[in-house]
Amino acid sequence: MAEQPLDVLRRVRGEYIEMPGLRLTIAQAQRLWGLDRAVCDALLGALVEAKFLFRTRDGAYMRADHAIGTS
Repeated sequence: MAEQPLDVLRRVRGEYIEMPGLRLTIAQAQRLWGLDRAVCDALLGALVEAKFLFRTRDGAYMRADHAIGTS
């Protein structure tokens, strides 16, 4: 049975909590969590909207509370 969207969101959020310095591009996130591009975009976008993640200029996603001084 496939994971429900909320379960995937919790899992991704949990990974970023467990590894505060985690910094992933969309392609790396897709591979790590086995997601297709559209789902991964939506998921990371939702976490950016919630101010949990920050997207750097080079397109990587990292925790917003660890993004001070990052471009």
